[in-house]
Amino acid sequence: MFEIGSSLREARVRKGVEIPEVETATKIRGKYLQALEDEQFDVLPGDTYIKGFLRTYSEYLGLDGQLYVDEYNTRYVTPDEVQTIRARRTAQARRQRRVQGGVLVAVLLGIALVTALVIVAWTAGNSSKQDVPGLSTPTTTQHHPRGQAHRSAANSNVAHVTLRAIGTNVYLIAVRRGSPTGPILLQGTELAPGQTKNFKQQRLWINTGTPANLQVVVNGRWIRYPGGKPQAFVVTKRGIFPSA
Repeated sequence: MFEIGSSLREARVRKGVEIPEVETATKIRGKYLQALEDEQFDVLPGDTYIKGFLRTYSEYLGLDGQLYVDEYNTRYVTPDEVQTIRARRTAQARRQRRVQGGVLVAVLLGIALVTALVIVAWTAGNSSKQDVPGLSTPTTTQHHPRGQAHRSAANSNVAHVTLRAIGTNVYLIAVRRGSPTGPILLQGTELAPGQTKNFKQQRLWINTGTPANLQVVVNGRWIRYPGGKPQAFVVTKRGIFPSA
C-alpha cells in the first residue's frame, strides 16, 4: 500500500508544475486536483469521476494510472463493488474478443469476394475475344492486370497509421507487421513529445510501455484507446483491438 495523495504531490513537485498548470493540461478543475492530493475523495462527484481523475492525473505525471486506480479500489471500494468491477472488465474483454473475431471473419469474406470477382472478370474478358471466319484482323496480345487487381484489393484494407507521443515520452517496445510473431518494423524506440512514426500496413501489432501517452491516428482519424499499464494491441483500418 502507498499514500495516493502524497505520492501525487511529490511527483508534481518533481515535475516542477503547479496546480493551475496541471488544470490546463488535464482539463480537471484545480479544486479536484487538490482534493486528490489531500485524499479528500468526498469532495469529488463520485467513484467514476475519482478513478478517471486519478488515472488522468497520475499518467500526466508519468505514473502508472492503473496502479493508482487499483489502490483506490483496495482502500475505498467495498469488496462487492470490486467484484462488480472485475466482472465488468471480464465481460468487456469477452465482447472485444468477439468483435475482433467478427472483424476477422468479415475481412476474410471480403477478400474471398474480391478474389471471386477478379476471377469472373478475367474469365469474361478472355471469352469475349472470338475469331470471325473470313475476317482478317491484327492479332494483339492483351495483358490482364490480375496482379494489379489483387494489389488493389489488398490496398483497400491498408491502414495509414501515425503514432504520436503526447504529454511525455512514449516507449515503443516493439511494432510488428500483422501479429506478435510478424516481421519487426520498430523495436526499443522512444518518442519525444510531438514526435511521430508513420506506417502503412493492413494490420499493425504494437507493444508499448506507455499507452496513455500514445496518440494513434488511423487514416487521418484519431482513435481513442484506454491507457494504463504497458500493453499490446492491434491496429487496422477498422480501429484498435486488444492483442489476442
